[in-house]
Amino acid sequence: MTAFLKKEQEPAITSSGPPSPLWQTAAVRHLAWLCRAPQLTDAEAGFDLASYLPPDLPQRLARLDAQPQSLEALLAAHPSPRLGFYFERLYQFLLTDLLGWRILLMNEQVREDRRTLGELDFIVENTHDRRIEHHEIAVKFYLGYRHENSTDYWYGPNAKDRLDRKTQRLTDHQCRLTRTPAARQMLADRGITQPPLPRLFMPGYLFYPADRSLASPAGVPPDHDKGTWCRVERLDDAATANWHCLMKPHWLGRYQSSEPPDADNTRAVLASIRAGGAPRLFASMAPRGDGGGWEEAGRTFVVPAQWPEA
Repeated sequence: MTAFLKKEQEPAITSSGPPSPLWQTAAVRHLAWLCRAPQLTDAEAGFDLASYLPPDLPQRLARLDAQPQSLEALLAAHPSPRLGFYFERLYQFLLTDLLGWRILLMNEQVREDRRTLGELDFIVENTHDRRIEHHEIAVKFYLGYRHENSTDYWYGPNAKDRLDRKTQRLTDHQCRLTRTPAARQMLADRGITQPPLPRLFMPGYLFYPADRSLASPAGVPPDHDKGTWCRVERLDDAATANWHCLMKPHWLGRYQSSEPPDADNTRAVLASIRAGGAPRLFASMAPRGDGGGWEEAGRTFVVPAQWPEA
C-alpha cells in the first residue's frame, strides 16, 4: 500500500528513465523535457519531433546550460505568468536555435469580416524537408475521473478543460485553419503561397486516480508521461514530508532542487486545499544518487473534496 494514502492502493506510477542530468538552469531543464516529451495524441498531424533533433542535442543542451543567456533573453523579452505562453517561447527557441528552422509567422490571427476565426501558432520553414509547415502546440495536464454512469473523462485541474474537447478543437479547427480562404489570403499577402503542412505538438501529463484503476483514454500513445491524483481528505500528512508543491513553469519536466523539501510549506498548501482551495501539483522528492541535491521521483495532483463538480 502506498504510504501517502490512508486507504486504497495507488498505481505504481513514478518518473521513469535514466538519471537526469544535473541542470543548473531551470529553463534549460524545461527545454530538455520539451525535446523528449511524449505527446498526448496520436493524431495524424502529430509532429514527430524526435526525428528532427540534432544528434548532438545532449552536448548542445549542456553548452546552453553553462551559458543560457540567449534562452533567458528570449524569455525575459516576453514575460508572462501563463504556462502556455512560456511553453511557446521554449518551442520558439527549439525551432530556431536547435533545429535551425525559420519562423515566418507566429501568433497570427486569422480574421474574416471582422470576426476572428482563430490564431496560427507558428508558420515555419522546415529546412530539413524544404517545406512550409503550420505548427499548433499546447502543453496540457489532465486528471482521469469516472462518473457514476461509468463514463470516463479527463479534466484539467480547474475541470473546465477536457482532453477530448481540446484534442478535437486542435485537430478539427486549429490544424485546419490554413485551409480557410481568409487564412490563405493572409498568407499570400505575406508572400507564403505554398500550402502549409499542418503539425500538432501536444505533450503533457495524464494523472490517474489513486483509488481505482482507469484505462488510458483513446487516442493517447501508451508512452505518455503519467502521475496520480487524489482527494486531499485521503492524505496522511506525515507521509508527504518529502513532497514539494510545484509552481509553474516547473510543471514541465522532472523537478530538481538543491534544497530538501519543506514539509511545513507542504502542510500549509494541503490545508489550503482542505479549505476549498484550487487543486495543486506536488512532486515527491528523493535524494539524487550523485549527491547533487533532490530530484522528482513522481508527481501527484491533490484536489478538494468537491472536485470536479464545483
